[in-house]
Amino acid sequence: MKITVWGCRGSLPSPGPEYNRFGGNTSCVEVEHNNTCIILDGGSGIQRLGQYMKKDINELHILLTHLHIDHTMGLGFFLPLYNPNVKVHLWGPSSGDEPLLNRLRRYFSPPLFPVRLNELPSHPIIHEMDESQFNIGDVTIHSSFLCHPGPTLGFRVTCGRSSFAYMPDHEVALGSPNFPNEPEWTSGYAIAKDVDLLFHDAQYSSSEYKSKIGWGHSSMADAIKFATLCKVKHLALFHHDPAHSDQKLQGLLEDYMKNTACNFKITLCEEGNSYHLPE
Repeated sequence: MKITVWGCRGSLPSPGPEYNRFGGNTSCVEVEHNNTCIILDGGSGIQRLGQYMKKDINELHILLTHLHIDHTMGLGFFLPLYNPNVKVHLWGPSSGDEPLLNRLRRYFSPPLFPVRLNELPSHPIIHEMDESQFNIGDVTIHSSFLCHPGPTLGFRVTCGRSSFAYMPDHEVALGSPNFPNEPEWTSGYAIAKDVDLLFHDAQYSSSEYKSKIGWGHSSMADAIKFATLCKVKHLALFHHDPAHSDQKLQGLLEDYMKNTACNFKITLCEEGNSYHLPE
């Protein structure tokens, strides 16, 4: 299973030389296994992914964690949606208020976007998700609602003996009054437990988080505590704040690690990174 990061920035794309190392595109991760292609989120990074995808792909699946604009803004620029020979499946969280199809139509309509959903040459097949398990080819997906404003899912992706979890928007400290000491009450624990690789929201420093409680994102410190609780093998810190330069991100991690010992690998996610998990 090959996992490639096409965007790991949060909230807003951040172009500029000060973001060259970790990248400025918003959330998009590609999963490849044999002939199966799964894309997690449709942030601005999906536009570049569409340009470099293999030409022989005739079916793909886009799984949206939620419908905030930084996770959907690239969908209209994703080239396979304009290729009638490619079958595109769009998966997203269910809501008690309105069908997923209607919520997607809001993005694919003026003034947000000039092309309507029903005008696409390749009409996507819409699937609503809740807390469930399903298979795409040989890959098993577990979805679970997370602590974040609006219906928001996290995913556990398993293939053979390897698994990873994807939680780009997750305010883990809000889920339990005694975080990180009560796993059964901690949002996201069930799908992140014992994974080989965890992509997790780490948008804020600890001081920044104090004034942003309830905004739906985690501090870097809380992401590391969550990974420790879940006994993951590798934590890839994700959803970097748009105001955090490469130097700022590296400094935050170095400062935190000075007084912390972890028995797992911690890295700052970089646009362009590829991870290979054995089958």
